[in-house]
Amino acid sequence: MNRLADAFAKDRPALVTFVTAGDPSPAATPAILDALVAGGADVIELGMPFTDPMADGPAIQRANLRSLAAGTRTADIFSIASGFRARHPDVPLVLMGYANPMLRRGAEWFAEACVGAQVDGVICVDIPAEQDAALGDALRAVGIAPIRLATPTTDAARLPNVLQGARGFLYYVSVAGITGTQQAASGSIATAVAALKARTELPVAVGFGVRTPDQAASVARVADGVVVGSAIVDVIAEAAANGQDPAPGVLKLIKDLSAAVHAARKEMAV
Repeated sequence: MNRLADAFAKDRPALVTFVTAGDPSPAATPAILDALVAGGADVIELGMPFTDPMADGPAIQRANLRSLAAGTRTADIFSIASGFRARHPDVPLVLMGYANPMLRRGAEWFAEACVGAQVDGVICVDIPAEQDAALGDALRAVGIAPIRLATPTTDAARLPNVLQGARGFLYYVSVAGITGTQQAASGSIATAVAALKARTELPVAVGFGVRTPDQAASVARVADGVVVGSAIVDVIAEAAANGQDPAPGVLKLIKDLSAAVHAARKEMAV
């Protein structure tokens, strides 16, 4: 978890990026991950493809299907993660996905596989905090951060459950909906982040609906981190549809996003 702590300890917001492992193919993913790092991503979320990604919008749903159609398996994901760690020893890598692929062989097996690949954290979208024992205990036992989600509907009564046992950072889902389809007003995000930070010392990263550098900068002015996923996945999809290498387009987008996010606090100080 030290890599995650270091990523959020800098005197600027962190850019957190998401791509689906195996999209458009397992062989293409390493170069895409390298492009994220080269562009300035501070934390990388690597999505585990699943047939029923209930929290994801059309862009990431299609990415899951492309990955599965390319034959991506859990072993491929951990191989990709291991290769990433060998190339980028200091960049935090978080696996994000759903309970079925994570628990199919048991929580302890999954946690040990994360250790073997030197993954820093796990976001499991469909295990609620109240069912933490299904996976959280196994992750914490081997030093992997269970990263929790808070939403606009997480009220004061439930928030302590969400924060209990959470590690790494808190992912604030800024809209009550699926990924990539809408964006919350900046005022509501600022209010929500302030309320969360009053209850936890964990960094708060905000995602869902952040697509452009301007949107990312707006969120970065009030949050510890900005999560961008669907916009990156769209670049990958367009390149794949045209038979092109997705990495150059991803690199360009991440450079623009990272410049906006990393400069946001400096703009406020002027």
